[in-house]
Order: sequence, then C-alpha cells, then structure tokens
Amino acid sequence: MSMPNFRVLAWVKPCLFGLLFASCGKEPKPLPRGYFRIELPEKEYQRSDKIPGVSFEMPIYSRVELVEQSGGDSSWFNLAFPRFNARIHCTYRSVSDDFSKLLGDAHNMAYSHEVKARSIEKTRVHRDSAHVHGMVFDLSGEVASPLQFFATDSNQYFLRGALYFNNRPNADSIAPVLTYIREDVIHLLNSLVWTKPE
Repeated sequence: MSMPNFRVLAWVKPCLFGLLFASCGKEPKPLPRGYFRIELPEKEYQRSDKIPGVSFEMPIYSRVELVEQSGGDSSWFNLAFPRFNARIHCTYRSVSDDFSKLLGDAHNMAYSHEVKARSIEKTRVHRDSAHVHGMVFDLSGEVASPLQFFATDSNQYFLRGALYFNNRPNADSIAPVLTYIREDVIHLLNSLVWTKPE
C-alpha cells in the first residue's frame, strides 16, 4: 500500500479554500424563468366543408369538432389544436334581421376582456370579391381569450371565433403559439367562402 503524496494534498487544500473564499460575498442571482421549447410544424392547409354555410382552409394539424348543430341557420364548432392545447370556439349564423345584434355581440365579447387586457388592437378584414368583411381583435395581457374575430357578408352570413388555451393565461409562455395560430386565423379568413346551407 503506497503512502499518500503530501505535496499534492498540501496544494489542494489552499486551492479549495481559495475557491470557497472567492465565492463568498457575492449575492446569488436567480436565473430568469424559462419556458419549454415549442416545436412549430410547417404550415400546410386543407379545405374544410364540414360546416353548412361556410367553407375555409384550416391547418392540417388542427381538426373541426362539431359541438352542436341546429338546422341550417346556425352551427357551433371548435377548431381544435391538440398539439398546442388550444381551441377556437366558433359560431356560424345565418343573418336574418339581427345583423346589428350579432355585430354588437362580437364587439362586446371582445371588449368583455378589457378589465384584464393591456390593450386591444383591431385589424379589419375586407375581401370584396368574396363578400367577406370582418375584424380580428388582438388582446394583450393575461386574458382568457387573446384572439377573437368575426367575418360576415353583412347580409346573410356571420362567423365569429374566439381562441382559448386550456391552461392558465400567461402571455409570455403562449406568445410564440399565439403568433403562430394568428397566422392560421388570417389564412382562414383569407380563404373563407360562404356556401348555401343545406
């Protein structure tokens, strides 16, 4: 059995003591909060004709969930994004003499989040050739629904949607996914076509 080398031990002790002494006296700094990296799929769309009265292009990583249908004049459905734990709750209605009420409801539902929203930005949608007119509401802050929209031909058709994440609102953590889904909503509105309800 060999004897320990005391020269090495004599050198290690002062180094350890020096490191310990150098680390003392500095305030520990907390690391910034981090979020999981989210892999966003490539954009690819397919047309959906599942809802009577309306046809649009939706992302292939989403699916239409029929919630309730009551004849050809109204439909409730979700555009679900399972990968992102999110849904766009949609309502389609045939317009009769209640256009002003539908328009007012769409604005009121967006502005009902005003208590929590830091700001609400509006973007108009106009596609005269397809008779699609509407608005996208971007709500910033810790709101339950950070993105809402409506589209109409001002005469017969009305579509409203509101995006919800199935988790506690945290604007920082959902920001990349919100931006990503917003592009899908804009694509949906740009590909929207009114069809005659059966």
